[in-house]
Amino acid sequence: MTVTERHALEALREPALNNAADEHVGDDYQSDGYGEMVLDGTEPLDVSHASGEFQELTRGLLGDFWKSAPEKTKRSDYRTFRDRSTKQMAAFSVQIGAMAEAYMAWSLKHGGTKQRNCDGVDTKLLSMLVLDVFCAEKTSITIGPTDRYLTSALVRHGLIPCSPITPKVAITVHVLNLYHTTRQRCPHLSIQAYVKSLCDMHEVPFHNHRSRQFSIALDVYLQVVVFVSNLVRRVLQRDQPDWRLKHSCPSCTYRLQDEPAMRFSMLFTQDGNDSLKRVATRILDGDVDHVAASLPTSERTFHHEQYLTHEFVDKFASDRQTGHSIVDEDGDGNLCAERWKNMKDNATQKMWNVFDESGVFIAVCWHGFCLLIADMVQSGEQSKYALAVTSKLLDAFGPDLGGGYDIGCRFKTTLASSVLGEHARSLNYMSLVNAFHGHAHNRLCQLDNLTTYVEGLGLEDLEGCERAFSKSNALASSTRYASIFHRRQAITSYFEHSDEMEVYANLTKFLLNNYKQALDILSNGRATLDRLMCKLRVSDLAIFKLWLDEERVYLKSLLHELPEETLQMEYWQRLVNLAASRQDLEAILSTWTVVTAQSAAPVWSDSSATRRRETTHRHAQENYEKDLKVVQELEGRLGITRCWVPEDKEWQAAARLVANRKYQRALDNVERLVVSRIFELSKMNQSGTRYKLRKHIGKALQTRSAAIQAALTHYNTAAKALGRRTLEFDEVVEYAFLADFDLLRDTRQDVLTRPWASPTARLAINTYFKLCRAEEEVVCLNVEICRIVTYLVDEDRYVRACEALYQDAHPALAYQTSRYHTIRSRFTPLHLCYLEKISHLPGFNGMLSPGISTSCGLGDSAGVPQHVHIEAILSSSPVCVDGGEEDIDEDADEDHGATLEEQCEALQNILSVTTDA
Repeated sequence: MTVTERHALEALREPALNNAADEHVGDDYQSDGYGEMVLDGTEPLDVSHASGEFQELTRGLLGDFWKSAPEKTKRSDYRTFRDRSTKQMAAFSVQIGAMAEAYMAWSLKHGGTKQRNCDGVDTKLLSMLVLDVFCAEKTSITIGPTDRYLTSALVRHGLIPCSPITPKVAITVHVLNLYHTTRQRCPHLSIQAYVKSLCDMHEVPFHNHRSRQFSIALDVYLQVVVFVSNLVRRVLQRDQPDWRLKHSCPSCTYRLQDEPAMRFSMLFTQDGNDSLKRVATRILDGDVDHVAASLPTSERTFHHEQYLTHEFVDKFASDRQTGHSIVDEDGDGNLCAERWKNMKDNATQKMWNVFDESGVFIAVCWHGFCLLIADMVQSGEQSKYALAVTSKLLDAFGPDLGGGYDIGCRFKTTLASSVLGEHARSLNYMSLVNAFHGHAHNRLCQLDNLTTYVEGLGLEDLEGCERAFSKSNALASSTRYASIFHRRQAITSYFEHSDEMEVYANLTKFLLNNYKQALDILSNGRATLDRLMCKLRVSDLAIFKLWLDEERVYLKSLLHELPEETLQMEYWQRLVNLAASRQDLEAILSTWTVVTAQSAAPVWSDSSATRRRETTHRHAQENYEKDLKVVQELEGRLGITRCWVPEDKEWQAAARLVANRKYQRALDNVERLVVSRIFELSKMNQSGTRYKLRKHIGKALQTRSAAIQAALTHYNTAAKALGRRTLEFDEVVEYAFLADFDLLRDTRQDVLTRPWASPTARLAINTYFKLCRAEEEVVCLNVEICRIVTYLVDEDRYVRACEALYQDAHPALAYQTSRYHTIRSRFTPLHLCYLEKISHLPGFNGMLSPGISTSCGLGDSAGVPQHVHIEAILSSSPVCVDGGEEDIDEDADEDHGATLEEQCEALQNILSVTTDA
């Protein structure tokens, strides 16, 4: 008898199995002791050529239960997928504390680097199919006396189970960690593709249930990792509300003593993106009736400190949704509304019912760290999302915040009139417009909000959201049909990984590049400005600010037409209409029909033609009387005693005003088409734009070019009537800044005679303000460089001190603390290298010596670590969802019976193979 056969027979003698057999054996069953004698070796087992003796032996040992087990009818399972998932996660949540403890013990033992050996271990109790990267085989797992659950016993071996009660399949931590890490680098990678790759390496066919098992194990693994991460945060005393938000970026938040005062305490940018939509599961199930009546599936399945809840966001929703007018009610004038879809509530309220979440709205600091995330739910980019994000950041960071938004000009008005308005004004909050989007705004809006002209902003373009979205759009394919839990899990995991492995890793490189850019502008821009000032014959730098103020006053004067001029244009137009209707009436009255004896027709045959002529005469008479009545009414309003005629000066002046209006409308049409062309060109070159969309944009550009040519024809006709400069197609398509259009609008005076309107003067103005922003950038970078140096020193000291506190009492937890330290400390040599490069730049005038932090509280890097009692946290179990206990017991009984049947069937197969051999 082989060793395997001997082990199989020894398993039959286990007391647990004998007791289980006694429970199912009938009272009339009498054991003849043959099985014991065979196991003792006193009697040989006769094996015939027909075989079957092992089956008989097993049947004799287990009694009638063995006979009835294969024939047992499986009762129907009426639970839904959601019910099973809820009960499964409830069962896992009870054990998550023990699993986290086991995970830390395994991690400490193996150092997180040792790979699992798939040769198996000593057979004791639990047989398990273990899936590793390069192998998958059944392995027996030893359950220690300290293991409270089977799941924790598996985790202690570096295995994550796929079932909470009776696991049969387990996946190694290395496999799960490999997928989780790879997916952050390549968000397109799906679970199914990864599992299929493993099946290919293991030379086994793929089945759908393997993906489901992997998904369960991945959720459990991530839940364990989050639990351990929360323990580490508790050890570091960084578990206070919003601690991560307030310390997300060391350059922005790690303030030092004796820093120079800056206009903005922190800069951030916010924007929405509609790529990360999620299809409503109710639509897929065919239940369309309740889509409009209910919100998406409950978000209680996932919580993360970066995510804003629906309830918090909805507090800023307005009961009165109205569209935005071109000119604000307060008279400030906002001509940008027609250029931006997200400025119109009637557009942002609409969304396809097939989607629950229509995208995400995020906020990032100007270095790129993700601060907050909010789901856009069954709507477009409404103002409530920006208000909710702004409110949260104001509460966290306090005064002097600057927030960039592509519609920052409109959001400034929205914020002022909202419930948050007074709070924002008291904290000196400033709404800004991003640099790229700002050039598509009205020139008057640019003078107040464009980054080039905002004092204290430096060279920041506030386009961090666009850079973040260009990479996060890769998540769309794997989250479009995901559940709320897995969609949010993927989004938060991606941004967390991006913050730690991309943004933080490149932080000092970011500062180095900005420092180089600022120094280049200062060195080259000064020479350029001196040359331009000589050409303009100006010597005082203050003239550029005066010119900018003059341009602002000039553009504001063009916002409204004078009421008297409007009535005069209306009167002139009505006179033209009256002359045309009088001419039509006179033509009809002067027309005679000559009828002779030869041409006379019977009365009955000519009646229809007579009625048509009478109807035409009546309509002409009515139109003339209507136009005459309007003209008389306008004469009364204007106080005109004698009707104007073309020879009058008033007639000619009003005609020029109407021509000016036609000219401006033709210019607006050309400008609108050029703006669309600029955005389509930028979209065509954007990373992630697919082939079909590129083809679609290419066709749209061809159509747009033809439309621009037609609009130019109308514009040039109107311009020639006024003696204005005409435009050529090649000239217009090269326009990148809309300020050139705004300078063409003035028809009451020649704007080109103004000193600030010439191309040389405009170049000098922009060069001067870029130099101002570059000087501010150098000051800001010097402050942030000192913050980074101090943070590196303080953080290393603080985390090492916390690790030493728990080294003796909780070595596993101390090891996790060291791993937390490794996440960022791995980039310290890289930071030091870039900081050294900054110090060698010609023109660097900062310091690399560490300063003293202003924050020395709990969890701060400059603070003093204190010992925290961890035993109570590890011993307590998480709270389950409602009804969890009964469901767990029910699942336990049900799974236990099914598992026992499968074990018996597996034992019979083993014995059959052994007998045949």
